Amino acid sequence: MKKDRISLWLYILFLMAAFGLPFFSFDGYSIEKNTTSHLGAQGSPHSWLMNAIFVFLGARAIWIAFRSGIPYHQIIGGGFGISLILTGLFQHAPLAGNVPADLLEDRIHSIFASMTGFSFTLLAAGHGFMSRGPQRAGGFALALVAVSISLSMAAFPSIMGLLQRIMFICAFGWLFFYLKPPTTNEQEKVL
Repeated sequence: MKKDRISLWLYILFLMAAFGLPFFSFDGYSIEKNTTSHLGAQGSPHSWLMNAIFVFLGARAIWIAFRSGIPYHQIIGGGFGISLILTGLFQHAPLAGNVPADLLEDRIHSIFASMTGFSFTLLAAGHGFMSRGPQRAGGFALALVAVSISLSMAAFPSIMGLLQRIMFICAFGWLFFYLKPPTTNEQEKVL
């Protein structure tokens, strides 16, 4: 039960930051257009808060992955969590005012943000392959959602912030509250 409370509080904290912090961010920030990485960008007001939430979400993902006892989940889920933590530690280029940009930090942020999405997709798809029933359907559905939303963000940049929030809501909802690692017996039946 304690696990559920921690996950629930982190999920609520993410939702509050993703939808509330834009009102306290830089002028012109748009929930529809700007991503959560923009909330944590170099020079953005209160960027530390969004970046800290990325770190906490990543740490929780690692905890869930390692507690699964499934090597695939531990490796891929651990990679997901580590890349999310590093996404929070290395900030996006500034979008606010005349803040000097650290372009190397921005490139590193971009690499880890891409790794976060890729590793999550692998985690969800792999979970689908090794699970049965609703867990299988949920894993495949989340992998499809992650790919579809990523492609949609590239195709429709005017709503990429909204699309990213939908993806995060789905991804962390699945990881924190729905994911149930398959037992060894279930894995053998699938194989």
